[in-house]
Amino acid sequence: MRKRVVILGAGGRDFHNFNVYYKDKEEYEVIAFTATQIPGIENRIYPASLAGKLYPKGIPILPEEKLEDIIKEHKIDEVVFSYSDVSHIYVMNLASKALKNGANFVLLSPDKTFLYSNKFVVAITAVRTGCGKSQTSRKVASILKKNGYKVSVIRHPMPYGDLEKQKVQRFASVEDIKKHNCTVEEGEEYLPHIKEGHVVFAGVDYKEILKEAEKEADVIIWDGGNNDFPFIKPDIWITVFDPHRPNHELTYFPGEVNARSCNVAVINKIDTAKPENINLVENNIKSINPNAIIIKANSPIKVNNPELIKGKKVIVVEDGPTLTHGEMAYGAGYVIAKKYNCEIISPYPYAVDTIKDTYDKYTQVREVLPAMGYSSKQLKDLEETINRTPADVVILATPFDITNLININKPTVFVEYYLEEITKPDLEEIILNKIKNKNLTYT
Repeated sequence: MRKRVVILGAGGRDFHNFNVYYKDKEEYEVIAFTATQIPGIENRIYPASLAGKLYPKGIPILPEEKLEDIIKEHKIDEVVFSYSDVSHIYVMNLASKALKNGANFVLLSPDKTFLYSNKFVVAITAVRTGCGKSQTSRKVASILKKNGYKVSVIRHPMPYGDLEKQKVQRFASVEDIKKHNCTVEEGEEYLPHIKEGHVVFAGVDYKEILKEAEKEADVIIWDGGNNDFPFIKPDIWITVFDPHRPNHELTYFPGEVNARSCNVAVINKIDTAKPENINLVENNIKSINPNAIIIKANSPIKVNNPELIKGKKVIVVEDGPTLTHGEMAYGAGYVIAKKYNCEIISPYPYAVDTIKDTYDKYTQVREVLPAMGYSSKQLKDLEETINRTPADVVILATPFDITNLININKPTVFVEYYLEEITKPDLEEIILNKIKNKNLTYT
């Protein structure tokens, strides 16, 4: 009898776990994926062309809220948890539903799901969304490029559209982002790398993605999403910690896996965090991963045209995932607004439709606006919410310039942030020493 499996996901890790662990194995029958976290990614089919010979009709992707019904109806043997950036309590609540209905609850380890590269691999992960992982990835890419190494960046998946067309994606220009009909959330991750001359690979089938990335690089950078662990076995594993959310490194999945597994622990945002929280995070790292090298870093924030916002009424638009499943109440835009004595006008009373739904779901967010752009409807509602809010200026703190996608009826200033290491050894010294020890030469 084949074990009947359902894989819980959010359009990324779930497909990877299937591809590397369950695909083409006759002892398993994957009955369904479920989907959550990301709006509108359920009620699709994981296509037969990706699912393999055992699934000629593909595999349905169903809403996670139907989990208990799926277990009972299909006599599921194993429920496999395959997404990220959720609390330990959240994971065990789902485990309890599975166990109550007679199914085992499964977590696949990094070792069981790693791909292996013939190139040197640096992985950047985090303990939560919004720690500063992307700016750390860009810093690592710049270090390697400066030292003569060709770099391919492999980004954690965000396949929210046509999965067959998204099997292997390569992004080297703004035109590539347009060609692949990327969401705002994808553009936020790809565009900053592209601006710095780094080629980004992403998609669904990471075996094939890795093959393509290796053709162009001496070094592979794994740019993780949420707080997932890497898909590719790293030579150096870097994890970013956020002292604005102390203890989250011990209480969120799989962020704690990253905290325990990394070689290098970057405590970011030193310049804006409370000293007691910085100390708490540092002590937590030392207690669970005493061999990790700890780097402390600032996350300087700057804004173009600061004279436009000094003392003005502003609406602050922040990175969406940082506020939603990252559970932050504010981001870099809010910090800038406070720095320049702005009067922050809450968009909450003026939110429409899907943006109002976002506020209803993420109740910690009230003073700022998450840049939600998973669909054309969300973009339209985002535009209307911004334009209805009675502010003088928009502070836009998203890595992707959404003014290319929506029409804003107010002046806009843009926020930038980057990684500034303040302790030694730093990333450059650590990475170059490791490369030297492996006798890697650049081409």
